[in-house]
Amino acid sequence: MERFVIEGGHRLSGSIKPSGNKNAALPLLAATLLTNHEVVLHNIPQIGDVASMIGLLEHLGAQVERRGSHSWSICAANVGAAEPDPALARKIRASVLLAGPLLARRGFATIPRPGGDMIGRRRLDTHLNALRDLGVSIEVTPTAYLLHADRLRGTDLFLDEMSVTGTEQAIMAAVLAEGDTVISNAASEPHVQDLCHFLNRLGARIEGIGTNRLFIQGVSSLRGGEYTIGPDFMEVASFIGLAAVTRSSLRIVGARPSEHRMTRIAFGRLGVTWRDEGDDIVVPADQDLCIRDDVHNAIPKIDSSPWPGFNPDLISIAIVVATQARGTILIWEKMFESRLFFVDRLISMGARIILCDPHRVVVVGPSQLYGEPDGLPSPDIRAGMAMLLAALCAQGRSVIYNIGQIDRGYERIDERLRTLGAHIERVR
Repeated sequence: MERFVIEGGHRLSGSIKPSGNKNAALPLLAATLLTNHEVVLHNIPQIGDVASMIGLLEHLGAQVERRGSHSWSICAANVGAAEPDPALARKIRASVLLAGPLLARRGFATIPRPGGDMIGRRRLDTHLNALRDLGVSIEVTPTAYLLHADRLRGTDLFLDEMSVTGTEQAIMAAVLAEGDTVISNAASEPHVQDLCHFLNRLGARIEGIGTNRLFIQGVSSLRGGEYTIGPDFMEVASFIGLAAVTRSSLRIVGARPSEHRMTRIAFGRLGVTWRDEGDDIVVPADQDLCIRDDVHNAIPKIDSSPWPGFNPDLISIAIVVATQARGTILIWEKMFESRLFFVDRLISMGARIILCDPHRVVVVGPSQLYGEPDGLPSPDIRAGMAMLLAALCAQGRSVIYNIGQIDRGYERIDERLRTLGAHIERVR
């Protein structure tokens, strides 16, 4: 079992480039099943969740070949009757995204219950309701979903929530359906946009990209092609938070600043600022982290919401930054009822946090954090990265266990942070 050993309290400096977007890579890999032709994907991060998805594609019969450190060639011409490997499917939430492509290609699929972060109930009803409306019969068992469709048929969909993966599922099922599909109340995150642009490059006809209403004209087949995914939105924001809590100056290269307008507003409530230089984000050193009260000195809040709101995956990072800011703030995670339980570990490090209920915390800062040499857990990808930020700004030595969770979403994070001057080692 590997762990990170971190000596906190050191300034960082330099430039870092975000990896490819994990939340784009996984649906794009699943979407390669929609065509018989070769697809080449670039800027794919080397992370655990990608390895699991590639393993699932190979188990289904796709020919997968690495083309350099971050490029893959996939040809799904020989996908037969095999079903997704249950053991691999249970490792990642995105395994459920194989349903739409398999139904479009062959009319049936048995999809094991997916895995992923244990951050509370993660409902699949949006996926299943959309597939039913597209003509899929579904049998739900305790361990799997048995899906069958003689023919997918376009329809007018209204999703019951702005689910990212639910929207992606509906898109992939609709592009080869008979007739036209309208998806209303659709998610519109950058990774959903990447999926749409990728499918259009292969010959799909999707309009309304970037909005909450998508129009899809079904086509009979898709061709091959190449596509380069964008930078990881979560990683960019994590690096902004890292610079702020360590009082460091960092340049985040190729960060797509236009995607971080809400990040700027939310982090700005904590006193975090940065400047855009072309496609880079530059965070200055020694920022005065002071929480900005609302009008009439009301206590402000940061709350999660669908795009273009503040992403729920960044709530954990925001909490750590808030511990280093002067003042009081309410942070409200509206989606998942188990995401905030990691704050007990921050409290043990010296943070002044009140866990009001499973969805809300009050943070009073600034607090001097102290290392945890006896060990900190990494309960999920985002909380694991938040614990890493806390350890890097804490005084003293910390050990983080279960770092496979962090590796699922952040590529070689220890090596990359060492280039900035972080005192972090991966040990067994």
